[in-house]
Amino acid sequence: MTLAAATPDLIRALSETLPEGRVTPVPDAYLTEPRGRYTGTSQALVRPVNTAEVAEVVRYAARHRIGIVPYGGGTGLVAGQVGLGAPTLLVSLERMDKVRLVDPDDNVMIAEAGVILKDAQDAAQAADRLFPLSLASEGSARIGGLLATNAGGVQVLRYGNARELCLGIEAVLPDGSVFDGLKRLRKDNTGYDLRNLLIGSEGTLGIITAASLRLFPRPVETATALVATEDPDAALRLLALMRARLGETLSAFELMHRQGLDFLAETMPETRQPFAEPPEWSVLIEAGAGQGAMVAARLQDALAEALEDALIQDALIAQTGQQAASFWDIRERIPEANRLIGAIASHDISVPVSLVPEFIRRGDAALHAMDPSLRINCFGHLGDGNLHYNLFPPKGGDRAAFDNSRKALTECVHDLAHALGGSVSAEHGIGRLKTADLVRYGDPAKLAAMRAIKAALDPLGIMNPGAVLDA
Repeated sequence: MTLAAATPDLIRALSETLPEGRVTPVPDAYLTEPRGRYTGTSQALVRPVNTAEVAEVVRYAARHRIGIVPYGGGTGLVAGQVGLGAPTLLVSLERMDKVRLVDPDDNVMIAEAGVILKDAQDAAQAADRLFPLSLASEGSARIGGLLATNAGGVQVLRYGNARELCLGIEAVLPDGSVFDGLKRLRKDNTGYDLRNLLIGSEGTLGIITAASLRLFPRPVETATALVATEDPDAALRLLALMRARLGETLSAFELMHRQGLDFLAETMPETRQPFAEPPEWSVLIEAGAGQGAMVAARLQDALAEALEDALIQDALIAQTGQQAASFWDIRERIPEANRLIGAIASHDISVPVSLVPEFIRRGDAALHAMDPSLRINCFGHLGDGNLHYNLFPPKGGDRAAFDNSRKALTECVHDLAHALGGSVSAEHGIGRLKTADLVRYGDPAKLAAMRAIKAALDPLGIMNPGAVLDA
């Protein structure tokens, strides 16, 4: 369906319906995305301060058939936050940044969509609770965008994706009505689950304005280790051992290839490398539990067993919180090092956990057969089968030289993930970057149902047009 452009006259009329300062020109920073591949065409930035104002904006857009692009922290990696084509309204939730409630008895937080993830974590900590969603962009990513993309992160192994951490949703639907679903219930079987429909919909079915989030007791005891291992097969066997010895206390199991450590040395030499000689593969392990769980002793015993079984060659066990933070600093700086090097193509894939080593072997072989000069930085969440499998030019090379081969390289990676029963989008979403991939690899029945849902809830097609479903 053809949408109207957000013309100066329509923008001026909208600004007159809202308090002063809500509608402004769009700063350039809001029109780009982290990978620099897209530039948005939105003609006005709208920054509402409450749900009623969001509803007013959506009703206005529906009356005039203007596209709306919801904007959270701008950290998305699949261009879901930039409007393309007909000029749109960019609706930022950044001013809706209140934590409305923290209830330690119910283990629930109610946070508005514009709350920065780190602030949500801090609010939970102030109540002696844990909000476990954790990822590299937590200092700028916002709750609404994290739910809209069903974000993952480093603790999915224990706590699940954003979807599993959300009990209820408040959202403005495409007709401007408000869905008030901010319940704090663990059980509610009253018809279709609109919460789960909106989570992961990337703003194409409505704008999330607030959420009820699950909290957990804070681990009193935490143990962190960084270990060297020979290859992903050994890392997979190590994961099985850690699960057997640590059970549900195991919260993170992050796999890193040497290439990531080399990139850190190349771009951020001030970063302290943990091993004298970077291992080919390393794993960052963390466990946490309540008082008396003895997770540190259990982790140490499990690692001693792993050394005896030759699953690892070396192990560094954090003796202080500062040491643990330095291990995590290594892991969290790898995406920034990738950005500084400049990727040819980045991939967020998942396969069954048991097939991660096979994916890496076959992927490396296929890509190097296409171009032996490629540098591959593979890292990610082995515990849930999600890898960030990124391709780079040779040292001193220019990624622009690979512009003509980027599509074929990505298809090679995605074809392999699909062939192994995996997904070409594990935790970043579809956005505008992967709409063709959704058609290429998606189940036809699922795609038909998605299009029917989109048509039913957003018949005018105004909600984040061009994202997820491109037509």
